[in-house]
Amino acid sequence: MVRVKSVREASIAQELGIEPGTELLSVNGRELVDFLDWEFLTADDELVIEAKLPDGEAIVYEIERPEGESMGLELEAPTVRRCANRCEFCFIEGLPKGLRKNLYVRDDDYRLSFTYGNFATLSNVKERDIQRILEYRLSPLYISVHATPWEARKVLLNNPRVPNIMEQLTRLADGGIQFHGQMVVVPGLNDGEVLEQSLADLYSFGDACLSVAVVPVGLTQFSHLYTGKSMDRDSARALLGAVEHWEERARRERGDAWVYGSDELYLLAERSLPDAEFYGEFPQIENGVGAVASLRQRVRDGLESLPRLDGKHIAVVTGMSMSSLMPDLLEQLAQATGGHFTMIVAENSLFGPTTTTAGLLVGADIRRVLAERTDFDLALIPAESINDNGVFLDDVEFIALREELPIPVYPSYDFIDALVHEGEPQEAAA
Repeated sequence: MVRVKSVREASIAQELGIEPGTELLSVNGRELVDFLDWEFLTADDELVIEAKLPDGEAIVYEIERPEGESMGLELEAPTVRRCANRCEFCFIEGLPKGLRKNLYVRDDDYRLSFTYGNFATLSNVKERDIQRILEYRLSPLYISVHATPWEARKVLLNNPRVPNIMEQLTRLADGGIQFHGQMVVVPGLNDGEVLEQSLADLYSFGDACLSVAVVPVGLTQFSHLYTGKSMDRDSARALLGAVEHWEERARRERGDAWVYGSDELYLLAERSLPDAEFYGEFPQIENGVGAVASLRQRVRDGLESLPRLDGKHIAVVTGMSMSSLMPDLLEQLAQATGGHFTMIVAENSLFGPTTTTAGLLVGADIRRVLAERTDFDLALIPAESINDNGVFLDDVEFIALREELPIPVYPSYDFIDALVHEGEPQEAAA
């Protein structure tokens, strides 16, 4: 069902009298199934739209739209396709009980893969879905491959009915669809020969496979499905060696790295992270690939814009995974501003000590490490730990937490964003 959520002022939709709650049924004779149909079928300038008003009245709109002008309406969020797999390494299966309900939604939706860059396994797509992908040219997609050998993939996804991913990818590639792939690697399951075969298969797709991210399995203390081995330093180094072999080949033959180890993989292997130039356009930065290099680059580029902070003491809260990398960044900030920066490493109280990513720290962690710290003038915390509604994963609201703490606290993505106005008078900073 496609239903209108809101209508923009002075838009075509408002002029037509379309109201919130109106159900959109068809465009130029084609039935509307979801938002994808609406986006693609309304690309024409001459439209015949069948709809049903909130009171049940049927109506037909005939529209000659000026070229490029938006209809001016927002649709209600679609029902998300749920995941049919029970992956060994599923993050949702590693959540504790008692969190807000939407955190437990296991989405596996190719539509969100195209629209937002969410990774999907394609394990629940049907023939009609493939046809839509090809017709609407939903490219690029972001696909959780994990393993191309069929039997290995069945084990990893805990789904004996999972389709053959190679057949699916071949169909898409032949239809002109490009994709980014990811492989979450579980020692003993999809490393070694399985990893080698998977990378060879993906490389064989040429330009259709734009990039591949290799990510070590990550676990919380609640990951009850997991039966594999943990990812230790030696396993990480072996995995990174296989990645670098394919990366060297890709640079010779394709002109780019193509396959990337995630930042976490380098940290586990105790290897230096590449510079920003290594990642090109950062094709998988949202997947933790090149995030540290991007941060370093943003800090270097922003140092000259920072004010003097002489005499100020600034706390920087982070997770254990960044603890070895943070001192160099803080030293650069100190030299540029004259301020005193102190790193505070917070342990994750929700997911357990094995979860070391700063972006997964929760409100209780921030409260615990800052509640008594009156010795600082201000504190910076990872902005990634707060969602768009200003809430941590443990449902603590940032605004409420900030009021509890004895010093000003600012969410920050790269230090520069929070510090750039700190040295200005209060009126100007506001």
